[in-house]
Amino acid sequence: MFNIRSTFISSFTIFLGLILSQSAFAEWNALNMTEGVTDISREVFGLHMFIFWIVVAIGVLVFGVMFYSMYAHTKKKNPEPASFHENTKLEILWTVIPFVILISMAVPATNTLQKMYADEEGDINIQVVGYQWKWEYKYLEDGVNFFSNLTTDQDEIYNQTPKGEHYLLEVDEPVVIPTGKRIRFLITANDVIHSWWVPDFAIKQDAIPGFINTAWTIVDEPGIYRGQCTELCGKNHGFMPVVVRAVTPEDYDLWVAEKKQAAFELAQLTEKDWTMEELVAKGEGVYQMNCVACHQVNGAGIPGIFPALAGSDIVLNNKPRNVEILMEGVQGAAMQSFANQLSEVDMAAVITYTRRAWGNDAKGDGEIVVPKEIVEYKENKIKI
Repeated sequence: MFNIRSTFISSFTIFLGLILSQSAFAEWNALNMTEGVTDISREVFGLHMFIFWIVVAIGVLVFGVMFYSMYAHTKKKNPEPASFHENTKLEILWTVIPFVILISMAVPATNTLQKMYADEEGDINIQVVGYQWKWEYKYLEDGVNFFSNLTTDQDEIYNQTPKGEHYLLEVDEPVVIPTGKRIRFLITANDVIHSWWVPDFAIKQDAIPGFINTAWTIVDEPGIYRGQCTELCGKNHGFMPVVVRAVTPEDYDLWVAEKKQAAFELAQLTEKDWTMEELVAKGEGVYQMNCVACHQVNGAGIPGIFPALAGSDIVLNNKPRNVEILMEGVQGAAMQSFANQLSEVDMAAVITYTRRAWGNDAKGDGEIVVPKEIVEYKENKIKI
């Protein structure tokens, strides 16, 4: 005869063994929320686990009562159905208990949220701007400004080579912050809605054009922490990671000095007499980093969506329009302005590269663009 009680006990024992096994515990940790490395992230994790176990207890109680009732009150054991009506005490009890449970969750949750959204001036304030599909970081006190681009190789993305350890979570320029300092992030966007997310900091804040949302963190230990854009923002949504490198205050000061020196040297390069070969070599790297997602490695574009650059009449024979498109973008199209995203040197280099690559050098007017021309374009634009 089928024994419900023994079957239930056996099933529960197997289930308990599974959840207590080391492998299952390791898998559970991988699935669970990230505890993080900051005081606030650990507090969020503790709140998460507190509420989780309340839910587990409710589930065990409710299903326990339900399964017991199904077993103990069958027609065979109780051929005569009970006859009773409402129980006032019971109704009061099952109203008060959920109310107490909700209050016990709401009070700590409210306290934690107030801490998370406390918008106070930071020791260092960084403006974060989302672009399709990259992040720009502006250090408001230190005068440092740069774009952070995905560096995962295209061969990995298209499954031509094995994927690396930090697949789609690696960038050319990580955000650098000092340990032990309050870092305030002012988060916005240039084009569409993005979302800046670093789970180790318990930060997930929408980047909305025309609005500034804020977040903050204090990291105590040096390390590298990774995140992503978590708002669907276009075809390359999955290709705009966030990488933050926390360093000691002394190393941070050195990094700021190096970035300022690099910016000065880059500005000096606009006065250099560049050769075509130098511009093409540099422009190829700029193209791979910024343009290949839409216009493809071979310059063929995506028919009906992104125009081809190989054989394009504008690229071949209309240098002024070629410069204007990259500087101003194309209204009503997916082509955005790169005036603030690329330096004068990078802008001149990538335009020259497109005018020389994919056989364009044999078909077009052969003109190149030098950094001085981009500087002059910007100066004329300001005068206008």
